[in-house]
Amino acid sequence: MSTIPQIELADATGEAAKLLGQLKQKLGSIPNMAKAMANSPATLQGYMALSDALANGALPVADRERLALAAAEYNRCTYCLSAHTYLGKNVAKLAADEIERARHAESSDPHSAALLTLSDAIARSRGAVDDVALKTARAAGVTDAEIAEVVANLALNILTNYFNIVADTDADLPVVTPHNHG
Repeated sequence: MSTIPQIELADATGEAAKLLGQLKQKLGSIPNMAKAMANSPATLQGYMALSDALANGALPVADRERLALAAAEYNRCTYCLSAHTYLGKNVAKLAADEIERARHAESSDPHSAALLTLSDAIARSRGAVDDVALKTARAAGVTDAEIAEVVANLALNILTNYFNIVADTDADLPVVTPHNHG
């Protein structure tokens, strides 16, 4: 049971109604996370704006989904792990083994692996990565634009991971639980 109420479009007013309506038009449905975020239209708008901006960035959808899977696994967010497993398979067309690898910040694709390694290093060091991590990423062909977007995607994923953990958002897709890291 969610700890933050989920606002249905029919019950929403003002900016929340406008934003939920935009999501419904864009996606065909409104994810439970967005319904909970609608309690703060500023939060929902911020999430939507950053998500939309990154969708038009240098990183392709497959790499954005890999990064989201790695973050959800690292942060142990069942809601996001479930959502990005579904999106990785059905939108990004990632094979099951690539979805599993992404959960461990790995990929069979060398460039994707470099992005995941960098993102994992940033997450684990809370942003205080050393020069070696950046040099290694650049040596693997990661561009400055991609480095910037790895940081931005990590920020977006931490926002959604933490929000859904705090909200205990009800899953709206088949549940995928994090691996036991204990």
